[in-house]
Amino acid sequence: MSNGNINHSKNTGKTRNKPVRNNKNKNTFLKGSSRKTEAADKKPYKKPESPAKAPVRKPEARKTEVRKPEVRKPETRKPEVRKPEVRKPEVRKPAPATFVKTPVRSASKKSRKQASRLKIIPLGGLEQIGMNITAFEYEDSIVVVDCGLSFPEDDMLGIDLVIPDVTYLKENIHKVKGFVITHGHEDHIGALPYVLKEVNVPIYSTKLTLGLITNKLREHNMVKTTKMKEVRHGQVINLGEFAIEFIKTNHSIQDASALAIYSPVGIVVHTGDFKVDYTPVFGDAIDLQRLAEIGKKGVLALMCDSTNAERPGFTMSERTVGHVFDNLFNENRNSRIIIATFASNVDRVQQIINTAYRYGRKVAVEGRSMVNIISVASELGYLRVPDQTLIEIDQVKNYPDDQVVLITTGSQGESMAALSRMAASIHKKITIKPNDTIIFSSNPIPGNEKAVSKVINELSMKGAKVIFQDAHVSGHACQEEIKLIYSLVRPRYAIPVHGEYRHLTAQAHIAEDLGYAKENIFILSSGNILELDENGAEVTGSVQTGAIYVDGLGVGDVGNVVLRDRQRLAEDGIIIVVMTLQRHSNVVMSGPDIVSRGFVYVKESEDLMEHAREAVRTALDSCSDRNINDWSRIKTEVKDALSSYVWKTTKRSPMILPIIMEA
Repeated sequence: MSNGNINHSKNTGKTRNKPVRNNKNKNTFLKGSSRKTEAADKKPYKKPESPAKAPVRKPEARKTEVRKPEVRKPETRKPEVRKPEVRKPEVRKPAPATFVKTPVRSASKKSRKQASRLKIIPLGGLEQIGMNITAFEYEDSIVVVDCGLSFPEDDMLGIDLVIPDVTYLKENIHKVKGFVITHGHEDHIGALPYVLKEVNVPIYSTKLTLGLITNKLREHNMVKTTKMKEVRHGQVINLGEFAIEFIKTNHSIQDASALAIYSPVGIVVHTGDFKVDYTPVFGDAIDLQRLAEIGKKGVLALMCDSTNAERPGFTMSERTVGHVFDNLFNENRNSRIIIATFASNVDRVQQIINTAYRYGRKVAVEGRSMVNIISVASELGYLRVPDQTLIEIDQVKNYPDDQVVLITTGSQGESMAALSRMAASIHKKITIKPNDTIIFSSNPIPGNEKAVSKVINELSMKGAKVIFQDAHVSGHACQEEIKLIYSLVRPRYAIPVHGEYRHLTAQAHIAEDLGYAKENIFILSSGNILELDENGAEVTGSVQTGAIYVDGLGVGDVGNVVLRDRQRLAEDGIIIVVMTLQRHSNVVMSGPDIVSRGFVYVKESEDLMEHAREAVRTALDSCSDRNINDWSRIKTEVKDALSSYVWKTTKRSPMILPIIMEA
């Protein structure tokens, strides 16, 4: 800068020093020259200013460079860089890749969601206790919750089990994504070995439940052919259009779950069998917090357990039974104690074992289902048995009575259960003694009251002390617990499930008391199709449902006609008429011979049987006089004549079976 100033200035060295002294201030440099010189030589002075100012302007030029990022031109260009990304699907449209299907599928979903509705189809479990199975369907996806059985009623003679009719699932097998099981009771898993033979899809459930299912499938040699996946509480699985979350609950069996079923139209909460137990014997309490969180998201429908909907208050904790056992063991120190309970109630068995251990007693387990469940629960870590506490049933005779406890099946009066066989004196290894104490740690299931009462009477007649009160708590929620769940979940629609019609109605009244309108409460029947979305809900039709009877190895080969025949045989017996006719002339070559079973004692009713043969001969003669040659018509005539005679004589209607043999 000084060289530039010297070349253009005519002043002496003093003036040269001025720019040096005043280099920091350009205005000072201008003041050092005369005004005349400034006026005469404006241009020469402007020329050096430009080169002198150029370096000063460089920061200004840099400022513009600094301002470039303020303008953020590269940021404005970023969308231009992304444009090819937006165009990528357009470029790939001709290619047969999955990228083509994805946008098309999402676009079609939006249009389908507007038209499609969620279908809830109970295939069993309503208007009865047991055989729980419900299908959830949305478009091309079906998820089935539970697959249980029920036990035969008194008029189902010879029937072993009753399973649901799954014709609807078989017809839509391409839609079924899997079975989701809430817990391991027979009324929720018992039908799986039979249904999986026709609808073989994966099973999703918790650890203990899958262990019990595996045990059942092993009996049918189906473990290798069935796909099972373990799910933990809090985990979410995706099945087609559905996402299903498992939520921890409490019940009379461990690892019970409620389900939050997420669908495109909303969330459906299925409680399964549950109660609110703040002090469970094993594991954590019910996850009320998660239910409340789901309720805040907005729940479309709640399907809630109705079994105890008629009972006010709360269900007592399972731990209270442990205190009762402690008192009973103390009161009956000198007796052999036999406790009958549900085989699947692992918590109850755990408390019995704990009490027996404290009182120095050995524990023996009797009953096939009880042995199987205890072994599975022990292997999986759900049952803790102290060392040298369990003994075999054969070893009971080696110990004094006051050092033994028997845990057995038969709390519901089942005829072939261990306790029933003990009461009838037909058990091979255990004989009831007058000093025995029998504890029924259960309540009779509706319909089993007579059978239980019969067993109690038989035990009492043998001199045993029978205790059947205060040794049981329910595994189902009472009214206040049901209200709590409704208050947390806050569903739009209420759908009572799991119970007889009176139980469903009782829960409907609870929902009404909580402010739910009647039109938002649906009491369904098995087979109903309930379609619902955020705009409304209605029953739109029904599907085929019913009961399939299992008799021995036969599944479905026994129907209502066969049951009716069995009932008739049981009530009035059978009469078989055997006769031999000549083929063309229909002349009676021998007979008629009459054989009866369950009708009368033949040796004491010879006159009755002889008159019955006369009635048959009269019918055959009438057919011959009228030239009736058709054997089926002859059988009908014989049957009608004999039936009329027997009714007039005995007022009974036995089954009559004519048999014609050709000579």
